[in-house]
Amino acid sequence: MRKSVLTLSVVAALAAPGLASAQTAAPAAAPAPSPVTGNMTIASDYRFRGISQTYLGPAIQGGIDYAHASGFYIGNWNSNVASQVYSGGSGIEMDFYGGYKKAFGDFGLDLGFIYYYYHNAEFMSKKFNNQEVYIGGSWKWLSAKLNYALSDYFGLNNEQASGGYWVNKNTGAALDPSGTAGKSKGTYYLDITATYPVNDKLNVIGHYGMLNVKTYNDLDYNDWKLGVTYDVGGWLLGASYIDTDAKNEWYYTGGAKGNKDSGNGTVVLSIGKTF
Repeated sequence: MRKSVLTLSVVAALAAPGLASAQTAAPAAAPAPSPVTGNMTIASDYRFRGISQTYLGPAIQGGIDYAHASGFYIGNWNSNVASQVYSGGSGIEMDFYGGYKKAFGDFGLDLGFIYYYYHNAEFMSKKFNNQEVYIGGSWKWLSAKLNYALSDYFGLNNEQASGGYWVNKNTGAALDPSGTAGKSKGTYYLDITATYPVNDKLNVIGHYGMLNVKTYNDLDYNDWKLGVTYDVGGWLLGASYIDTDAKNEWYYTGGAKGNKDSGNGTVVLSIGKTF
């Protein structure tokens, strides 16, 4: 049956050259992708640089990005956060960023600025808002990025260090009892990530990060992640094991359910979509 239909099609094409020419013309070009994209994610925990921001609870996240053909981009991303972590705030983190990306074959360059905003969140009148610049490079499925704080790192200054925000869980002592240690501007974070595509749906992800906190070395730590993502009809399912060597006496969150170590190892599950 298929052969007969094909034969009749060829005869018809030879009998009507004009029609055959029209049918074999190059197809119309596909529409250019939109420079605006959105994203949404639901996760079992919001881990930022390995540390829980949600008192080990779930998070709803989403954002929007605009990327110009020249390589310049701007965007916004948002997530709920725990009021126990960002005291006095409305329980939301809003990130605003912009930068420039350029590809050179298999290599890529990313330069930018990001502002982390926590509405009304403060401790002893010191805001948690944070400003960073970053530079990143990539090669195929490998990437590295360095973030550098232009402000006190999420508000870390004399007020936080001595006023009761950073309190040793074991001894009850403040991070800096004298209140004279000073600023944390200049803190940096190094992110090295491998996202290996097993096939067009499955990715394996490995990550290592290193935080160096200016002035307050007790808060330095390393974090790592091993996980997978799988595309199901445009929905990205994720599962990752995340852990750190952050000191439990400093990295914990107190609340109605007691003290929870915010840097301990855990499995984070997520589902997300880009549109």
